[in-house]
Amino acid sequence: MSDEPVEEISSGHLNTTRRGVYLLPNLLTTGTLFGGFTSLLMALEGRFVEGAIAIFAAMAFDGLDGRVARMTGTQSQFGTQYDSLSDMVAFGVAPAVLVYTWMLGPLEKFGWSAAFIYTSCAALRLARFNINASSSANRYFQGLASPPSAGLLASLVWSGASLEPSIAYAIPVGIVTACLGLLMVSNFIYPSFKDINFDKRVPFVFVLSAILVAGIIMSDPPRLLLLCAVSYALWSPFRWTMKGLRHQAWLQRLLPEKLREDRNIP
Repeated sequence: MSDEPVEEISSGHLNTTRRGVYLLPNLLTTGTLFGGFTSLLMALEGRFVEGAIAIFAAMAFDGLDGRVARMTGTQSQFGTQYDSLSDMVAFGVAPAVLVYTWMLGPLEKFGWSAAFIYTSCAALRLARFNINASSSANRYFQGLASPPSAGLLASLVWSGASLEPSIAYAIPVGIVTACLGLLMVSNFIYPSFKDINFDKRVPFVFVLSAILVAGIIMSDPPRLLLLCAVSYALWSPFRWTMKGLRHQAWLQRLLPEKLREDRNIP
């Protein structure tokens, strides 16, 4: 990452330094922050659908700012830190407040704890990402990223916005909220999709497929977005489980042969 442009200004015998920031990517990052802030206000007013949509709007801005900065060569340390702080508000605090005001209230302290676990794990995940950003591969994330975690909670709230808070609903929602927090600080590997190059030509069928997928999602956005978010969140744990089962089956196939070798049976 390159530092912000620096301009040296002479004033008498003193030289002062005035730093500047790149406008376009930081405006997009401000859009992420605004989406998270709007979601918080909507949650406090009980407007849960609008709060969930605001989080998805923040996700759209978050997906654009980094890519625009890379494409225009306007990456900076300021932009990195500003993006991290905005992500914390939009994807760490806002989803937790939204899901708590929507459904976790009946659980009282347990609901508060589930929401706090999510928020604290989001902070830890972002801190770990900032430390490992220079050394980690761009193709994968270590742990579930905060935007898809927030998207899952937002789509869950959006899908069940008409439900009345109750213990029966609050318990599974609280478990999901806490588990998402733990997935963010886990060592599961998730694809980042950062290696997708939008500058290259692609077959026409790719564009047609993207249009069809967008059309299908628009037919029922909250539930289909929830399905996509759940599938992405469970992808790595499912892959890890299947890998463990295959490894166990391989050991079971070797076990009889090992016993025969120990007993000198041909």
